[in-house]
Amino acid sequence: MYYETVFIVNPDVSQENTEVLTNELVEKIEKAGARIVKREYWGVRSLAYSIQKRNRGHYALLVTDGAAEVAKLIDESLRLDERILRFLTTSITELSDEPSPLLRRRSTATTEEPKAEEPKAEVETKTEPKAEEATDAVKAEPKAEEKTAKEESGEAAA
Repeated sequence: MYYETVFIVNPDVSQENTEVLTNELVEKIEKAGARIVKREYWGVRSLAYSIQKRNRGHYALLVTDGAAEVAKLIDESLRLDERILRFLTTSITELSDEPSPLLRRRSTATTEEPKAEEPKAEVETKTEPKAEEATDAVKAEPKAEEKTAKEESGEAAA
C-alpha cells in the first residue's frame, strides 16, 4: 500500500533545517522497513489560514511504500515534532511517476513564460503594418466612392 504524506514546517525554520528534518523522517521510515517512492520539496507557500500565528510554511511531500504501521509511525513522528505545523497522510492505490500537480504547474509556468513573451512581440510587429494598410485602404475607399458618385451625377447631368 502506498501512503502520501504532506507536511508543513514552521517558516521560522530554514530550508536547510527543513531538509534535515525530512532526512530524519526518511531514515525512520526506512528503518521501519518501508521505502520512499517520491520526495518533493514544494518551497515556502502561503497558508489558507493562519496556524500558530503563521501565514506561511515550508511544504514537503513524501510518498512511501509500506504497511499501515509505517503510516502510523510517520504520523506519530510528525505529531511529536514542534517544527511541524500540520500534516496529512492519505493512502493511495495508484502510484504515478510524474511530479505532483504543484510541481508540474510550477515547471510549466517557468518554461512557458519566455515563450509567451516572444509571440507577443511578433504579433505587435505584425499588427502595426496591417493597421497602416487598413487606414490606407479606408482612405482610398471614399475616394473611389466619390468618383463613382461624381460619375453617376455626371451621367445624370449629361
